[in-house]
Amino acid sequence: MQQTDIIIIGGGIVGLATAYQFTLDYPHLKITLLEKEQYLAAHQTGHNSGVLHTGIYYKPGSLKALNCRDGKSRMENFCRQEEINFEICGKVIVAISEDELPALETIYQRGRTNGVRCEIISLEKLHELEPHVAGIQAVHVPEAGIVDFSQVCERFAERVREREGNKILCSTKVTGIRQTSRMIIETEKGEFEGRYLVNCAGLYSDKITAMTQTPGAKIIPFRGEYYKVRPGKNHLCRNLIYPVPDPNFPFLGVHFTRMINGSLECGPNAVLAFAREGYTRSTVNILELADILSYPGFMKLAAKYWKAGAGEMWRSFSKAAFVRALQRLIPEINADDLEPAPAGIRAQAVMDSGKLVDDFLIQENENIVNVGNAPSPAATSSLNIGKHIVDIVADRF
Repeated sequence: MQQTDIIIIGGGIVGLATAYQFTLDYPHLKITLLEKEQYLAAHQTGHNSGVLHTGIYYKPGSLKALNCRDGKSRMENFCRQEEINFEICGKVIVAISEDELPALETIYQRGRTNGVRCEIISLEKLHELEPHVAGIQAVHVPEAGIVDFSQVCERFAERVREREGNKILCSTKVTGIRQTSRMIIETEKGEFEGRYLVNCAGLYSDKITAMTQTPGAKIIPFRGEYYKVRPGKNHLCRNLIYPVPDPNFPFLGVHFTRMINGSLECGPNAVLAFAREGYTRSTVNILELADILSYPGFMKLAAKYWKAGAGEMWRSFSKAAFVRALQRLIPEINADDLEPAPAGIRAQAVMDSGKLVDDFLIQENENIVNVGNAPSPAATSSLNIGKHIVDIVADRF
């Protein structure tokens, strides 16, 4: 049995940022991070759009709002320190019609309350920033940025491994947990014993939580499908163009994102994935799908919002419908300008009541911290989330 101090499950950006923060604050502790895949950042982090979020959308006082502002600043400082390429390029949130103006005003006021530098701009100013965009008014957020979060993860891993006694082990799937005075983690490659456990398992965070306590919610996987804009049409979007979101589903709404490598992507939609790692429509895991469909929380969610879900499914099967949604923002875009890009999976926590968990969900007991929901802006906020987790565990030293 391998001995360590802190065991972290999950090699995405939250798990790696937490491991990195432990090495900074408590360098004498031995950290072991376990990742079931052959490489790090294989799922949500590796399929991330790479946006450095500002916190403009989030409810004031929420964990997302509180962590995003400081987390973004810390992420930028880390990138400068490590010479990782990032860019503060700015974004516009565009109202297409009069009925979207009240929601746009709400976003603007939230941004001001959260300390975000932003302003409502005229159509003339909007077209100076994004000449090809449609709309009648917009909020400009000049401090939004872009980065490659997979590269950030690689650097976190390098810094963790530099400390003697630290280990990051891939292809090491957790199969069970025993809790005594210490934590015994059973894996396909043997057992690991540590003083404390941090669960950052993302798509399987609820399954890991269930090994020791009742999860606060169940993870429902939603696939987000993207298109890449052909290079000859990249000029249609200079930076980041977002629509006014639906208050019920703030993560919905296709948008245009310039990537740090210079390419341009658009999307995503959000459709139920038929497996937790269902990156394509043909990927089906019967047991996982049955688990989703038998969950009362999902059935209540589907019954309440079936119309929105049907629209997202239609855009998944119809490229023409997807293009029409994009044309609301940039009328010049057409189907020939787009080619399929890799999809991502959003690990969305849903409660038994059918309510979406719209904030970070962190459960804890004496020896365990479970990160049960880490939606956007988790990547932007990862250093702050890691700091929060380290502080929780430190109280038990």
